[in-house]
Parts: sequence; C-alpha cells; structure tokens
Amino acid sequence: MAKTKNKTALIFGITGQDGSYLAEILLKKGYVVHGVVRRASTFNTARINHLYQDPHNKSRKLFLHHGDLADAGTIRKIINKVKPEEVYNLAAQSHVKVSFEIPEYTMDITGNGALRILEALRDFQTETGGKVKFYQASSSEMFGAAPPPQNEKTPFIPQSPYGAAKVFAHNMTNLYRDAYGLFAVSGILFNHESPRRGETFVTRKITRGIARIKAGLDKKLYLGNLDAKRDWGHSPEFCEAMWLMMQQPKPNDFVIGTGETHTVREFVELAFKEAGLGSWKKYVEIDPQYYRPAEVNILVADTRKAKKVLKWQPKTKFKDLVKIMVWNDINEFKVKN
Repeated sequence: MAKTKNKTALIFGITGQDGSYLAEILLKKGYVVHGVVRRASTFNTARINHLYQDPHNKSRKLFLHHGDLADAGTIRKIINKVKPEEVYNLAAQSHVKVSFEIPEYTMDITGNGALRILEALRDFQTETGGKVKFYQASSSEMFGAAPPPQNEKTPFIPQSPYGAAKVFAHNMTNLYRDAYGLFAVSGILFNHESPRRGETFVTRKITRGIARIKAGLDKKLYLGNLDAKRDWGHSPEFCEAMWLMMQQPKPNDFVIGTGETHTVREFVELAFKEAGLGSWKKYVEIDPQYYRPAEVNILVADTRKAKKVLKWQPKTKFKDLVKIMVWNDINEFKVKN
C-alpha cells in the first residue's frame, strides 16, 4: 500500500464499521489520523482499540477528540485545531428502522450534521486560505423506490427518514461544491458488511444469531422481510473507494457497490449452511415488528463510473462475505463461552 507523507485526515464516525476500516487504511498510507468520538458512559471504541497509541508517544499518528454532529461549535473548534487536508463524514444515526421512531433526531444528526461540517469547512477555508477536501457518506437508501439498477443519475425516492436525511446531506454537499468551490464528494455506497457491522443490522443479526444457536444460547432467530433484495459488499473495499474519490483532480460523486443482488433469504440460507446447522427453516421465525413502514424492495448498484474513473471494483464475493461473518461470530462465541 503506497505511503502518503504527512497528510492529515479527520474522520467523523471513526468508531463505526467504516470509520475503523478507513482509519486503518489511512494510517497504512502514512496519514496522521484524527477521529471524533461521542462522549458516552460506556466505552464505545471497541472497533479501533487495536489502533490505540499511547498519548505519551510523540510519534503517534492517531488522535481522538470528543465531539458531536449536533454541536456546531465543537465541530469548528476541532477543524480549526486539526487543520485537516481531508475530512470524512461517516457519522450518522444510520439504522433505517429506528429512523421511523426518531425521525427528528435522525434528520438533525444525519442531515444537519453534514451541513454543520460543510459550513465549518467553508468558514475555515475563507479565514485561513487552506484547502480541505470533504467526503460525505451518502447511501443507496436515498434511491428508495427508484427502479434498479441505480447509478449517479438515478432520481432519489427515499422511503425512510434516514434516506430522506441522507438526500438532504447529499444535496447540501453538492451545493457547497457548486456555490463555494469546496472540494466535496459523495460516495453513494450500497450495503457493505463485515464482522464489525453493528449487531442490530440484519446481516450481523443473522450471523450473530447463528453463533448463539450453535453455542446453545438461543433456539430461534427472529427476522422481518426475507424478500428484500440488496447489493451486499465488503466494507474495507468500500472504504478504499472513499479514499480514491478524494484523490481525484476534480470532485465528483460515485456509486459504490457490487452490481449483484441477493435476498435476505439467500443470506440466511447460505449462513445456516455454512455453520452446519442444516435447514434455516427450523430456526427462523418471522416477526412483523421488524418490517419497515415503507419497504425498499430492491437495490442494485450500477458501478460503471467507479470502475472507469477510480479503477475500483469489488473483490469479495457474496458467499465469501457470508462465510467471513459467520465464522467470525462463531469463533467469538467460542472464546466467550
């Protein structure tokens, strides 16, 4: 992996799945990485603990700052202190089903949070003359009911408060690029998974549930819509695409995905088979509470632009992704139990 000397990056959402992988990638490239974490009464840095560096180490390359996308003042202070060359906004209230229960909060963090960063960067550039590149984590959920395959020109028809908030953030990113000349890009990422995926998201819920069944802790796995079709990729590869977008001579938006679609049912069937548990039908029960008020039936990425311009393409196949996640959770429960 090529080293990049002395560049400084700031990651909002560094403790999440993507943030942790992106931090790894940037550190390996020689970046100094700053991450923003929210204050919590319990430790929330599990995904980046392996990257921890002693604050007394004068040569350390990873620094953490307390902040929140709801707090514009702190965002400004961190940016002014860090003086980053690249800013990645991966922070959000990112659970689609939960966004129906807390739509106002979702809009404030996922939508307005991006705007607060953009405004802070605009002021920073005006006041200092420095140039900063901004990456906004857009989402395939913005497409919603739009017919597949979806590309950069597909209209947005969001079917959730989360999707609508992401559309707002995406549009504001484009506006600040056009109106103020900010180097601002949006990566419209389709579903991407890993062993670091949050346990309430369906793929990890499945693999973790299988591990609990195999360990004798549970007998059933409760799920919602098994017919939903998604384009699932591997998170570390998608984070590499984020970095590639920021290295282009001109800012532009890109759809990132695999171009393949699979149902939740396929994921379930393959995961149970991989774990050696036989037919999934013995263990899975459908619970209507896990259905969304408005479902997105099919998402499939048209990634021709990313392949042509970024020279990026996915490497991990669907079956291999399922295998990685299943055995990570099974092995984790073996250690715990």
